[in-house]
Formats: sequence, C-alpha cells, structure tokens
Amino acid sequence: MFPYRDDNPTLRPPVVTLLLVAANLAVWLVVQGMGVDQRLAASVCELGLVPGDLLGRLPPNTSFPVGHGMFCVVEPGTPWRTLVTSMFLHGGWLHLLGNCWFLWLFGNNVEDAMGHLRFAAFYLLCGLIAAGSQVWADPGSTIPMVGASGAISGVMGAYVILYPMVRVHILVIVFRFTIPAWLMLGWWFGMQVVNAQTDAVGGVAVWAHIGGFVGGALLTGVFRNPILVTRRARWLAHRRR
Repeated sequence: MFPYRDDNPTLRPPVVTLLLVAANLAVWLVVQGMGVDQRLAASVCELGLVPGDLLGRLPPNTSFPVGHGMFCVVEPGTPWRTLVTSMFLHGGWLHLLGNCWFLWLFGNNVEDAMGHLRFAAFYLLCGLIAAGSQVWADPGSTIPMVGASGAISGVMGAYVILYPMVRVHILVIVFRFTIPAWLMLGWWFGMQVVNAQTDAVGGVAVWAHIGGFVGGALLTGVFRNPILVTRRARWLAHRRR
C-alpha cells in the first residue's frame, strides 16, 4: 500500500516541511556521500544511535558491525548527540526517498495546523520519543538506528488526529484506491504492531515507529494552533462554495 497523494490542500506554504526534506537530502549528499560504502558506514558509526552505547551497557572498545565490512568501536563518553543526528541519516536511497515522500505528503498539512515553529518543535520531539521507544525496547542492542521514520511516524499520528476523514489516494500493486486517512494510517500502525510482535522485518526499528506514532497523536492537542485550525476550516469552507 503506497500513498501517492491526498485531497487536503494547504493554506500556508509548508516551509519547515520543505526545510526538513532538504536537510535529509543534504545530509545524505554531504555527510553520507550519497551512499558510497565507506562514507555511509562511517556516518552510521559516528552519528547513528546505538542503544547499548547510549546507555553505557557496552564495555569500552566493544566493536560492532555497521555494514560493508566495517566495524565501529565504542569510545568513552555518552553519545547523546546521536538522539538527534540519527534522525537525519539514512541507510540507502530507497530509505531516504521513502521517508522524504511520507514527510512531504503528511507533513505539509500538519504544519498547516500547527504553524512553522510549533511544527519544527513537534517533529524533533517526536523523533526523540521514537528513539527513546526503540532504546526502551532493546536497551542492549548494538544495531545502529538511523532514519527519519520515527519522527515522520509522529507526523502521521498527528495527521490521523487532525484529518481522519481526508481521502488518501493509494496504490496497491497496479490498482488505485481512495480511502480515508484513518484507515490507511490505522492499517500502517497495525502492521508496525504486528511486526514488533513477530520480528517479521528484522533490522527495522518498528518500536521507533510505534512510539513516534503514539507520541505524535498524543501531542497533537498540545501543538495544534487553534487560530490556524479555525482559519484553515473557514478557508476550506469558502473554497467549497
């Protein structure tokens, strides 16, 4: 199931959403060398989030693989910065482009209901909640966690609270369907829960997806801007006349 557009116009330009997409692309190009083996592995090693390292559960000089035949070595100090840096890294082109697409598709409307600064804070907080959820689920893990999907899951959680009945256009193989957002996003969330219980997609931080989604849904009431929501509702009502 792949969503390719929604019937949900925006009132204001999604400045922060565009900046976040640009930031993810820039990190991929400049820091990760567009996925070149050594640059990619080095970036994951230095800036990826390793739960066991973050919590100090790995002895100094412990080594763990980061792909492409490279290993990371645990160094003294607590790498708290990786809670933020990890959410701007990606493991490959498909990982990057998929996350950027979901961020654009759902982020622009969430930003429209929160405003630029509130949305920026909301996004980063959801990313931290997602990272914390994955660390909680597997505190001794040596698998580096990278990707914006935890923060984007929070955006999706907000979307389903703000716009549950908006129609989302999806592709299933070669067939096109239009379904309400609550069904599409509810199905996606359900699959994350199933995957977490069955470990059907090993290596994917499904608990980050779950934690981010739930966190985003719960925080929506705090971060939504009532003035913008009311203004947007009036604008949409005027458009339909």
